[in-house]
Amino acid sequence: MTRAPHVEGRLWLPDKYRSKVYELLLSGAPYTVELIKGKDDRYRAHISFVLTSPNLVTNPDYGYLGMDTNPDGVALANVSYTGQPKPWAKNFNVSYPKALHKFDGEFQVKIHPNGFLYIKIPELSYSCGYRRTYLIGVLAKIVVDIAKTLGKPIALENLKFGKPMNTNKKFNRMAANFPFKKMVEAVIRRAFKEGVGVKQVWPIHTSTIGYWKYKKKYGITIHHAAALVIARRALNYKEHITKELKQKVQVFKEKLNQKANSLPGEGRGMTRKVKQLFKKLDGKILNFNGLTRFKQESFYSVWHDLKILALSSR
Repeated sequence: MTRAPHVEGRLWLPDKYRSKVYELLLSGAPYTVELIKGKDDRYRAHISFVLTSPNLVTNPDYGYLGMDTNPDGVALANVSYTGQPKPWAKNFNVSYPKALHKFDGEFQVKIHPNGFLYIKIPELSYSCGYRRTYLIGVLAKIVVDIAKTLGKPIALENLKFGKPMNTNKKFNRMAANFPFKKMVEAVIRRAFKEGVGVKQVWPIHTSTIGYWKYKKKYGITIHHAAALVIARRALNYKEHITKELKQKVQVFKEKLNQKANSLPGEGRGMTRKVKQLFKKLDGKILNFNGLTRFKQESFYSVWHDLKILALSSR
């Protein structure tokens, strides 16, 4: 075939896009149409065009809505300009999507009154194709609507970030199928259309910082704590080593010594590897607060050692 086939027929357009297509035709603006033939011998048309940037309806002076992406949903943190979580308003509620009614628990929302919530769509971890794309679009709409209601931009992880593999086989299968990039891109596209600001931050060590500094303090999950750290980074806050964190590391060390005395043997309690790790931490913790932000957030900073320490105790 030397040329594309000529296709004629009637084109059906969804109601929500029909007026926009008419505007394009009347204005003479350029657009692109891609025809895709399906297995049912029907053609689907993908129409793409350039959108003009709307006026922003969010203000970073109010704070950020931090978002941590996960294989089955997203964790959100409502963070004020002070870098602390802000409780939800009394009448705050997340509306249930009208189209999700296949089974009970298809769409789950758990709201913590202190400014955190988790939106869970279990199908995201195993669905594929058009179904997954649709569910990601539904999730992006809800996140952007929440940010629009709060008047705050969204803080996201950078697209270049890759989720590391774990030792849990079940988690690895789920993480390998994790559409992280699609979820982030869907939120960015939706936010652009709705006039909601978006800021992407360096995502390394967000879960580790959340685990050591904020998880127990606010009584939240590690995903909520990571969303809080992401929002604080968007506000340009540094994560210092506090007295409470130093005490927590010391208590951690004492517990490992007790385990080593009760259950002697390599691989249990205070192992040689963990001892070397504590020696590194003693030097790094003393100088950490005086480092530049770039060095504090580098891969082999003190947070890298604290992550290994937390994993070694599981």
